[in-house]
Amino acid sequence: MSVETPVLPDPYIPGSGTPDFTVGHYDLQLEVKLAANRIAGKARLEGTVLRPAKRIELDLHELSVSKVTAASEGRTVKVAKSAVRRGRLVVDLATRLDAGAPLTLEVTYAGVPKMLNGPWGEIGWEELDDGVLVAGQPNGAATWFPCVDHPSVKSTYHFTVATDAGYLPVCNGLPTGHRRRSSREEWTWELRDPAPTYLVTLQIGRYQLVAVPEHPTGRHRSTVSFRQRVQGLVQDLLPGTDGQWRPGHAPEGGDGQEDQSRYEGEIHGERAPAGLAENEPAPVFLAVSPALQDRALEALGRQTEMMACFSWHFGPYPFDRYTAVVTDDVLEIPLEAASLSIFGANHLTGSWAAERLVAHELAHQWFGNALTLRRWQDIWLHEGFACYSEWLWGAESGHGTMTSLARTAWRGLALKAKDLVVADPGPELMFDDRIYKRGALTLFALNRAVGDEVFTDLIRSWVAEHRHSSVDTGMFLDHADRQAEAAGHPAGHARAVMRPWLCEPALPAFPTSR
Repeated sequence: MSVETPVLPDPYIPGSGTPDFTVGHYDLQLEVKLAANRIAGKARLEGTVLRPAKRIELDLHELSVSKVTAASEGRTVKVAKSAVRRGRLVVDLATRLDAGAPLTLEVTYAGVPKMLNGPWGEIGWEELDDGVLVAGQPNGAATWFPCVDHPSVKSTYHFTVATDAGYLPVCNGLPTGHRRRSSREEWTWELRDPAPTYLVTLQIGRYQLVAVPEHPTGRHRSTVSFRQRVQGLVQDLLPGTDGQWRPGHAPEGGDGQEDQSRYEGEIHGERAPAGLAENEPAPVFLAVSPALQDRALEALGRQTEMMACFSWHFGPYPFDRYTAVVTDDVLEIPLEAASLSIFGANHLTGSWAAERLVAHELAHQWFGNALTLRRWQDIWLHEGFACYSEWLWGAESGHGTMTSLARTAWRGLALKAKDLVVADPGPELMFDDRIYKRGALTLFALNRAVGDEVFTDLIRSWVAEHRHSSVDTGMFLDHADRQAEAAGHPAGHARAVMRPWLCEPALPAFPTSR
């Protein structure tokens, strides 16, 4: 993985991140005691020093650190001292390291995670009535592990989470192992595609993994769970079992200590649990309690159709699988994370208002999770694209035309204050609904200006060229100009169309056809 210099300091989250160190891989081992809402963890950070340094600072919010070790190029680097203060883990090394030097830090820590208060409300680790929810955007990852918490730093992840028996911890990526340890259960997950820390998550509940069928239509839906899909294969691998992979399972006749992660390659193949070929659609799962399973399958059952729609417009789905977690709690808004989304029980209404949110969160897998902003002022590159995707799905599923949906959004904006610049709204307004709608209208205006074919090629090439990397507004304007000019439009045409929407507070007129 190439080393990308973080865009720091970021005035939108000035206390987060570091210009001295970037992380390529995290290995997180967590013990979660739900009744006490307490975690004990060991985090291994494999990274690179970006400039000569004896001091490395990581983000860590109100957790206690008992030990820090360091190594570089296979040699131990003495840690002179370490301390947590004001949301930072400060590690002083006895030896100065040169820019470009590899550095691995191991941090042993524990405590009761506390949510982080900011202009956007409480974020990070949240204790639920019966489990845990993590909402990391924009800088809440530090509430549960030490990290470089900035979106321009993308890493891969391995998670080992032990918690109470009967509960399923859901992390990003693929589940790769499970074992029973007395009254505790340990699950491992792996995210092989790079993502920033704010998109890393842990959801714990009395969940089961349920497959969403590839072609759901009304009542014709599958209730085949993940464990059932791999049942035959697991039986071959683990003689004497019933082949089911679920909370509470241990091999017959064993002590519950068998580490099933050694079967990862056989179970998951190169890409997905069912050994899917490259040209097959990514598997879609729900993590949901048995009580909500039927409602969730009904309300979220069209996600595979949404994925097909977005894959046509944007290019292939960018992760190994997609998981929608449904909590038994009420959530104000759904949440996205790399390879998964989180919904509340209140989002299972089946209404268009709820369905568009399902489409919105799925679209973030392309715009936000695969292509991630380099700095928070460019949030429209996430939310504008996801809102535009709502309209695409609305037109696909019979909830209106692109023009009618866009016009409704424009009329709503016309009634609101015109005091926001989409390309740099300021930290207090970066999640303002006007950014979502004006960002989407920026794309609608571009589509109107260059035509459907050029626009679709422009967006697909944008995703392909920057998949799993960091982007900003200037990069998108440059890309759009190049693509439009190559299709015969005047130089600078695309930029000229978008700038009034992005860079001026006044609301432009509703876009008309060429």
